Formats: sequence, C-alpha cells, structure tokens
Amino acid sequence: MKLLKKSIITAALFFAAFAFFSAVVPAAVSYAAEETTATEETEEAADSSTAGKAVAAAISIGVAAGLGTIGMGLCVGKSAEGIARQPEAEGKIRTTMILGVVFIETAVLYALVVSILIIFVL
Repeated sequence: MKLLKKSIITAALFFAAFAFFSAVVPAAVSYAAEETTATEETEEAADSSTAGKAVAAAISIGVAAGLGTIGMGLCVGKSAEGIARQPEAEGKIRTTMILGVVFIETAVLYALVVSILIIFVL
C-alpha cells in the first residue's frame, strides 16, 4: 500500500512538472520564432510551435484523465469495501466518497482548462 501511495505521489509530481514544461516550451519556441526575421523560418517555427502545443495539450489531458480514472476507481472500490464491512456507516462512507470523487474530477477539469489555454493562448 505504501508503494502505491508513493507511486501515485510520484506520478502527480511528474504530471505537475510535465504541465509546467509543456506550458513553457511552446512559449519559448514561439518567442524564439518572433525573433527570427526570415519569413520561411518564421513559418516553420510557427508550424512546429502549433504541433508542440497540440502534443503538450493532448499529453497533459491524457495523463490527468488517466490518473483521475485510477484515483476514482480506487476511491469507489475502497468505499464499496467499507460499506460491505460496516453497512451501518453507509451514509457517511458514501458522502465522503462522493466528495473525494468531486475533488478528483475538479483536478481533471483544471487540467482540461490548462490544455485549452495551451492551445489557444500560448
């Protein structure tokens, strides 16, 4: 169980670092593209910047959705085990489970907003 918690924390840190770098690298590429004066080089840099933005957005939302799904599955599974062990605590367990799933889903929606910002703003 401790290994699972460590791996989830490591994956979350990896995702945070990836989200940061996926936002910084396309911005740096577009800034470098603005500094060039030749039109062909600018067009090629803009194309690679657009492709980099698309890849960064796709990977960031994919990782967030995947990890969110794993977290929700663990949450629902453990709550079902808890309800099976103590049926009298069903209401409290269900309330806590739904609250946890809402927080996980909110984090995934934030990742979606960041992906949309990467595509359209940067």
